[in-house]
Amino acid sequence: MKHDAPTPSLLHLDASVSPAGESVSRQLTALFADSWRERYGDIPCGYRYRDLAAAPVPLVTAAYARFGYWVERHGTVAADQVAALVRDAEDERVWRTTLPLVEEVLAADVLLLGVPMYNLTVPAALMAWIDRISFPGALLDPGTGDSLLRDKHVVVVGARGGGYGPGAPRAGLDFQVPYLRGYFTDRGVPAQQLHFVTAELTRAGDVPRMAPLRPQAARSLAAAREAVTELAARLAAPAGARGAAREAASKPRTADDSREQPVTKTA
Repeated sequence: MKHDAPTPSLLHLDASVSPAGESVSRQLTALFADSWRERYGDIPCGYRYRDLAAAPVPLVTAAYARFGYWVERHGTVAADQVAALVRDAEDERVWRTTLPLVEEVLAADVLLLGVPMYNLTVPAALMAWIDRISFPGALLDPGTGDSLLRDKHVVVVGARGGGYGPGAPRAGLDFQVPYLRGYFTDRGVPAQQLHFVTAELTRAGDVPRMAPLRPQAARSLAAAREAVTELAARLAAPAGARGAAREAASKPRTADDSREQPVTKTA
C-alpha cells in the first residue's frame, strides 16, 4: 500500500510460553501486527518481532550491575557511546547482549507487548527484557536528561486466566497492569500514549469450575479484539491522521476507553 507520510516503526514483543494457537495474548498482538503490516508491509525497520519466550533475553547478572554502575558514574551516556567505557571482556559481553535490545526500543515508534498474567504479574521473560533495556542512562537524552520514550506509544495487550478487573473479587491482586503502567510512566511515556487492552477469564473454556463464566469470557475477548483493531488502525495511520484521531478520542465516550484502562468483563 502506498503512503506519503514517513513509515513509522513497530516493535512487536510476545512473552507467552504458549504457542499462538493457544495463547490469547499472541492472537491479539497478531491481530494488531497484521493490521500494521497490511498498511506498511514488512518494510525494513518498519516492523520488528521478538519472541521473548522462544528466545529469552539473558537475565541480568553481577557483571551487568557492575558495568551499569561504572557507566552511571560518567553521567548520562548515550547508548552509542557506552562501548567506549568497556573495560574488559565481562563488560563487553554485557553490552553486546544489551545494546541490540536498547536500539530496537529507541528505533520504534510503537511498542506492542503481548503480556499474559503469570502468578499475578508479568512473565519472567518480559521482566528480563525490561531489566536489560533499563541500563543506566540508555533511555535518556544525554544533553537534556529527557526520556527518549516520550514520543513513543506503548500498547500492552494482556490476558488473564481469571478476573482481576474493577469490581472483581481479585481486583486487588493485579500486579500486571499497575506494574507496567508504573514502569512506562516512570520512564517518560505520557499517559495518553500508554494503551492497555486486557482479555480476562481466558481459562473459562477449559477449567470446569469456571464454566459459568464462559459468556463473560467471550464478551471480554470480543471487546479486546475490538479495542486492538481500533488501536492498530489509529496508531498505524500517518502522523496527521493520528492527531485527528487523538482529538476525536479525547471527546467524552460512553464505552470503556482501552487507552487508559483494561477492557474487562468480570464476575
